[in-house]
Amino acid sequence: QVQLVESGGGWVQVGGSLSLACSASISIYPYYTMSWYRQAPGKQRELVAFVTAGGTIDYPTSVKGRFSVSRDDARNTVSLQMNNLKSEDTAVYYCNAKSSTDTVWGQGTQVTVSS
Repeated sequence: QVQLVESGGGWVQVGGSLSLACSASISIYPYYTMSWYRQAPGKQRELVAFVTAGGTIDYPTSVKGRFSVSRDDARNTVSLQMNNLKSEDTAVYYCNAKSSTDTVWGQGTQVTVSS
């Protein structure tokens, strides 16, 4: 019933930028923490960024200073701005919405960073 749809993936050269968007079919405020995860081939899915309804944001060291997450609660969207991309950023990127009672995943969007 709840749906998340990612968009904005594609191909980019090392050092370039991409912006991903996640559109939710539900109102994400005030109950949902919104996150971006990524999964490279042969690797575990890993957290890239999260932003709570209260505005708390965090990133892992691997992307801190390069990625920026934001949410537009009026439009039920979440964005991930990715700058200075590296080859190791290549992965399928997934949007996630989590409340105290449910967790929803998007279908993923491919990001390929060329060497």
